[in-house]
Amino acid sequence: MKQSASLAAPPRRTRRIVLVSLAILGLAGVAFAVRRPLMMSAPRCMAGRWHGCFDTENGVLLMMLVGLPLAALVVWALARRRRAAGVTSAWRMSLAEVGMVYGTVPLVWITMMPGPGAGIVPGRVSLVPLQDLVTMGPVGIGGNLLIFAALGFFAPIRFAALASVPRILALGAGCSVLVEIAQYVLRLDRVSSVDDVLVNAAGAVLAGLASRRWWSTAAEVPSDQPRPALASAD
Repeated sequence: MKQSASLAAPPRRTRRIVLVSLAILGLAGVAFAVRRPLMMSAPRCMAGRWHGCFDTENGVLLMMLVGLPLAALVVWALARRRRAAGVTSAWRMSLAEVGMVYGTVPLVWITMMPGPGAGIVPGRVSLVPLQDLVTMGPVGIGGNLLIFAALGFFAPIRFAALASVPRILALGAGCSVLVEIAQYVLRLDRVSSVDDVLVNAAGAVLAGLASRRWWSTAAEVPSDQPRPALASAD
């Protein structure tokens, strides 16, 4: 029995190494493909200037890539603390928490950037489904699919209560509605569109389906505290 378990361990470890390697190669490929527009914001970002860095899409994406080692360090620190406390699935929980925050906040920040007429142009609303998809274009649709993709991917891994397609759909749609309402109320010179909500929610669901094999279950420990030991009968 022990021999079979030991034989099963190396393939599992190898699979993890392969997945991590593929993820690193994928990120490196994306960074290489968009290196030119990102590097346009590099001087201002490296100098710590707000204008030209954190108020531009290229600047936010660049700092998101630069901050990946720090995010990995946070995952390692959280996992180490949980393993010391005897928490099961410490690495998975820590990665899910950092991933859904780090992969969502910068993209939401980009969607909340004001346009040239912010504060002057009144809020605009588009409530006709599928009307704005044509004007979005491939880049716009792809960007909207990614906004809550990290949330849809990691939230059901961390929380068993969200481990179902309807709940991921509701989570993505709800977060998207809040963003669209904020754009309208703050008069950011952006169109609050129902199509944005539909595409955002679809992106969350598709990402959630991609992580389905790692979804959390009710039988797993949801908190950072180990399970209490059962009292032995006298």
